[in-house]
Amino acid sequence: MSIPATLDHLVYAVPDLEAAVPAFAELSGVAPVRGGSHPVGSANALIALTVGGRRVPHYLEIVGPDPDRADPGPVPVFGLATLDHPHLATFAVRVEGDLETAVERARAVGHDPGDVEPWSRTTPEGSVLHWLLAKREADHHPAPVPFLIDWGDTPQPGLGDLPALELVSLRAEHPDPDSLTPVLSALGVDLEVVRGEAPSLEAVLRGPEGEFVLR
Repeated sequence: MSIPATLDHLVYAVPDLEAAVPAFAELSGVAPVRGGSHPVGSANALIALTVGGRRVPHYLEIVGPDPDRADPGPVPVFGLATLDHPHLATFAVRVEGDLETAVERARAVGHDPGDVEPWSRTTPEGSVLHWLLAKREADHHPAPVPFLIDWGDTPQPGLGDLPALELVSLRAEHPDPDSLTPVLSALGVDLEVVRGEAPSLEAVLRGPEGEFVLR
């Protein structure tokens, strides 16, 4: 199974970040590292992903409502406002060249990935990281269609000082796989998509406790 060369990160959305981090560490044998907090009210923990044992610019983001957020209301990203169980929600791909141009390529084949917007994350040490995203929420498009990211001058987290798991494979299911071909092609994403009852992603990972699956 191929792994998209432009894969940036997988997004594992969870309803309770404080509970999910130790649960994931028990499952995988690797403890995620706290990444920081986003202005929208979410927070994350991160693990680098290797491929073939090599460090590559891929990582896993475990994201949930920030337990320390000032506003305890619903968090309007990655379906967190209504999420009741952890799941592999979506993935991001790095854009080669201009992000606005990539958005236009997607729109030309009938998919609107959203406008380019600045995002940021405050690390536990207090520094602020900045990047650009083109992202719409899951109710606008199925999980197998990624959102777009441009880190600019910010170091890509997967190449940083993070513990790592091996990414064995990434695949998707969709009721009409052929309908995704134009947009995935326009975005340069080589992803295996097979027919299934509902849009979904499946990643096989390997750690000290052996292989396991995230869906």
